Amino acid sequence: MNIGKLLESVLPEDRIKCRLIDLVSYASDAGFYHLRPKAVVQPVSEEEIKGLFRFSHENKIPLTFRAAGTSLSGQSITDGILVELSKYWKGLKIEDDGASVRVEPGVIGSVVNARLKKYFKKIGPDPASINSAMMGGILSNNASGMCCGVSRNSYHTTKYIRFVLPDGNVFSTENSADYKRFETECQEAYQQIAVLRDQIRANPELHNRIRSKYKTKNTVGYSVNAFIDHHEPLDILAHLLIGSEGTLGFISEAVMHTVPDYPVKSTALLYFPDIYAACQAIVPLTVSGAEAVELMDRASLRSVEHIKGVPDVLKVLPETAAALLVEYQGNNEAELQAKTSGFLGLSPGLSVLYPPVFTSDPLEQAFLWKIRKGMFPAVGAVRRSGTTVILEDIAFPVEQLGDAILDLQQLFKKHGYQNAIIFGHAKDGNIHFVVTQAFDSESEIERYDRFLNEVVDLVVKKYDGALKAEHGTGRNMAPFVETEWGAEVYQIMKSLKQVVDPENLLNPGVIINEDKKAHIRDLKELQQVEEEVDKCMECGFCEYKCPSRNVTLTPRRRIVVRRELLKLKSQGKKQQHKELLDQYQYDGLDTCAVDGLCATACPVDINTGMLVKRLRKENHSDFANSVALTIAKNFGTVATSVKMGLQAGMAVNRIFGDNSLLKLTKGMKEVVPLFPLWSNQLKPSPGLAGQIKRSQNSGNAVGAVYFPTCISRNMGGAQENKKSIIDTFLNVAEKARMGLLIPDDIQSACCGQLFSSKGFNKAFSYTANETIEKLWKWTDEGRLPVVLDITSCTFTLHHCRPSLSEPNKIKFDKIKILDSIDYILDYILPAVTVKRTKKEIVLHPVCSLQKMGLEAKFLKIAHQLADKVDVPLSAGCCGMAGDRGFWFPELTKSATLPEAEEVRQKEYDGYYSTAKTCEMNLSDAVGKNYESIVYLLDECV
Repeated sequence: MNIGKLLESVLPEDRIKCRLIDLVSYASDAGFYHLRPKAVVQPVSEEEIKGLFRFSHENKIPLTFRAAGTSLSGQSITDGILVELSKYWKGLKIEDDGASVRVEPGVIGSVVNARLKKYFKKIGPDPASINSAMMGGILSNNASGMCCGVSRNSYHTTKYIRFVLPDGNVFSTENSADYKRFETECQEAYQQIAVLRDQIRANPELHNRIRSKYKTKNTVGYSVNAFIDHHEPLDILAHLLIGSEGTLGFISEAVMHTVPDYPVKSTALLYFPDIYAACQAIVPLTVSGAEAVELMDRASLRSVEHIKGVPDVLKVLPETAAALLVEYQGNNEAELQAKTSGFLGLSPGLSVLYPPVFTSDPLEQAFLWKIRKGMFPAVGAVRRSGTTVILEDIAFPVEQLGDAILDLQQLFKKHGYQNAIIFGHAKDGNIHFVVTQAFDSESEIERYDRFLNEVVDLVVKKYDGALKAEHGTGRNMAPFVETEWGAEVYQIMKSLKQVVDPENLLNPGVIINEDKKAHIRDLKELQQVEEEVDKCMECGFCEYKCPSRNVTLTPRRRIVVRRELLKLKSQGKKQQHKELLDQYQYDGLDTCAVDGLCATACPVDINTGMLVKRLRKENHSDFANSVALTIAKNFGTVATSVKMGLQAGMAVNRIFGDNSLLKLTKGMKEVVPLFPLWSNQLKPSPGLAGQIKRSQNSGNAVGAVYFPTCISRNMGGAQENKKSIIDTFLNVAEKARMGLLIPDDIQSACCGQLFSSKGFNKAFSYTANETIEKLWKWTDEGRLPVVLDITSCTFTLHHCRPSLSEPNKIKFDKIKILDSIDYILDYILPAVTVKRTKKEIVLHPVCSLQKMGLEAKFLKIAHQLADKVDVPLSAGCCGMAGDRGFWFPELTKSATLPEAEEVRQKEYDGYYSTAKTCEMNLSDAVGKNYESIVYLLDECV
């Protein structure tokens, strides 16, 4: 059966993914299970969702919904049809002056909070994955987090829900008419839910048991508290969908109550002699008004000792020690002071090792939270290759937490988990434990099975706790739902699933699973491939940063495919291996922008761009490497030829019309896909001789060497009849009475990004060494700083040291290489007067600016030159990657689309960035002229 062809009756072909690389790359989520789907589909409407439900029933093929795929319990993978929601379902609307927010399942949680920030509001759930996790998963897993406790989780903060049932019916709790319609159109479901409700309410023991279980965090099974919190069957079903992990229906939209985002906070890390003493402090801290009380055992503290800047005390704590990260929050300083005063009153009774030190400094607070959040990745980074990281979350009664943790630590020792760590949301009795586990042998699988069964006994039978506090039941706790809840409640859950999804086609195997060994079926094997790949935990935190995420692959999926390639090769499946390898060339290598922003979101600092560069290098023939090296050795001549080509292109447009060359190259690309696409943003620079002469005769003392990059020298011409970027840079230096020297032999100099990004290592090494030798001469052996006008070129030079010869490494270490942003803020602005400002401008912070930590400086400059400065929430890598956008324009078009749509919503007085090719790309996407912020500076001072 060709499932792809059959699905074309429901969706257009371009939103049905059935190639081998699609199926392989979606076979994993952040959990430790692996199932290869039969097809991946991307619906855009409720009508298409209903069509998929019909298709599922007609063909008896299961459906599973997936948003970000950051779930840890295997609930977003399937061997049926995977319904992928991250690309299209991005609706977001603030309502009631920030009191509520309307969201669709593909919106990232942190984006919702960013939009709410100006109202001093946020959503209640605050999972650690909020920068990547999407609202579909946050709702379907009943997410909570560090500060939201029990009362502010997804379940309790959802106001209205709109959903599609497997039978195709659509209901909304916001629409009063739907309550009657549910009764008449879904009679069996309506009556069964009413029967189950009455069954629970007629049994005081059962009623009280359910009420008691939800006083602590609990996401095991369905949210059966809905039966006692609500009366109307539609309300009950709607709230059962929260935490149902996509097994009962599809949530197409939700309106959520927001909670306060307190503007002032005070944070401290408290150290205790042992875990028991730390746990004894939890209740007093909670009563005193602490918003967050995060527990860390000694092993978890040890795992983050290497982080630069951690308190020295961490390294000398006793072996039994533990810590609590405590934070108080308030609407104003007086309110905060009242809470911290309450803490000071109780602190003499706490068994702390050192006097508490609270901080209100946002940077210091962020660092303390970085320590807490760094524990899971710290274990992942040092685990043995071939092992996976298992992060489990359980909950105990708070008053018994200390004893329970000691018991859990004994289980670690008994089953050989030597590097296990414990941390978590102590205020709620919710702790996470992390172990590393291989699944490459029967003995290892059996070890995990024995360990997990003993954990179940400890949590349920000894402490009557919760096996899942916030990560969802998934596949790994599905066999134990009945163990925790008992036969009667489990039968209620089964009855619910049966009446809503009678054919068990909606995410089967998740939550309700009669297989008592389901937790050790379909386990993910992490093949040892290469250093970059082996470190990956497949968490998916990187994906929202990736410019190719909506075109081909993301960093996680690139790595998943690399692992599958090795597996197919080892299994001798030559045909599949060749097919996947061929598809990987375009999806995995050609369309990767190698921008490296993925590393900024990766818990274990994997830069997939570096991996792709290495793979590109391995793909190059000796002939290709030779050609690249020849170009590097003759760069001045090549650059002149490029400039002549640009001038010829401009001439063609002048003769035949503005879009002539664009149309011509588009036509050529249809015949030869790798033919570069012309951009109307290409403007050749004027001759450099006059600019060199101007710099050498300015009359000002030389304060720095100006290195106009090859991009500026050849295509740095300006739009709207302005001066070139080089002339403008000289202008601002002259206004500050600072001499900038452009060397005579600049024309042959290059940072080498052209070669580095493509994996031509010899050509890059040659170029980098040549350039450093030139810089050594130009800067008077490092006496003068050198400033560049393209941020990506600055970044390339900053990181060229490994490719240098030993003598040039010594020179490199003595040369001060500045980006234009450094130069403007630290040298120019202090020496000039701002005469005028623009009313409202928008910025595009390029990737290298973010990676060098210069984004704050960029903003600081802009705020001195404009009354209002916007940075789009969706700003990210534009995909240009130097010149990749000319060869693969589909990459840049997709990468810039969200930012362009956001920027086009209003009219700005200026559009600014710090890299010419990125400015060209954004200009094409937005339809406005993006230019260097140097132009703004020139206008305002």
